[in-house]
Amino acid sequence: MVLRALGSTVCEALLAAPSLSELSEADLRARSAAGEIVDVDGNPVDLDATVLRPAPVYLYRDLPHEYPVPFDMPILHVDDDIVVVDKPHFLATMPRGAHVAQTALVRLRRELGSDDVAPAHRLDRLTAGVLLFTRRRDVRAAYQELFAERQVHKEYRAYAPVDDSLAAGRRVENRIVKTSGDLRAQVVPGEVNAISSITLVGQDDGIGEYHLLPTTGRTHQLRMHMAGLGVPILGDPLYPDVDPDLASAPERGDFSQPLRLVAHVLSFTDPLSGERREFRTQR
Repeated sequence: MVLRALGSTVCEALLAAPSLSELSEADLRARSAAGEIVDVDGNPVDLDATVLRPAPVYLYRDLPHEYPVPFDMPILHVDDDIVVVDKPHFLATMPRGAHVAQTALVRLRRELGSDDVAPAHRLDRLTAGVLLFTRRRDVRAAYQELFAERQVHKEYRAYAPVDDSLAAGRRVENRIVKTSGDLRAQVVPGEVNAISSITLVGQDDGIGEYHLLPTTGRTHQLRMHMAGLGVPILGDPLYPDVDPDLASAPERGDFSQPLRLVAHVLSFTDPLSGERREFRTQR
């Protein structure tokens, strides 16, 4: 982190950092004594020194406790350039926040024995389905650009309450913004940046199966659009309202109520070979 609280001590600046809120002054001094707080050159930092200018400080932190996600991640396809997996619910795409080891990226790097593996796109932690990774650094940009330029066809499947009026299909267009630190995204006035087509394709005992085609890929887009139509996806802890107990269940090791949303199909023209590729989930 970068110390910016000019005039304070290093210790005071670190204690004021939201990302270190779980640490006390005693914790910091113990870590400092162990050589775990260093500057950019790896030299120990004096906690009582005054911060005279913005300066980076590196703090070795303990990994958070993570409950193992008890679901397999089958490999759907692998070649010299890419690997495609069927990501389970609750597994993050890549390390972020409290999720480090329990991520698709870490699992795949360990399985393939390569640190060059990298995601070409992302799926929400709660969403399951087709997820593509590159295997070599020199091809990474080509595949990531496919997603950035919206040249990938995506289809999702979701389960939610039945609304027969959606059997004819509905196109939803609005503007979605997600602020860092806020669990939920928001619909706000302004230029449209989120477009989805949603169709009821089947139903059984009051539960509808929906086919979702996102034209764009905003965070939580499909979940928000479904909730906005009055048919929130089953197992959604955030939309239309926050369910604290459901939201915290995975952090207690409870994986019994997944979000019923799956990335069902991923297809594109391969940027290297020109071959048309299509991958489907087995879920």
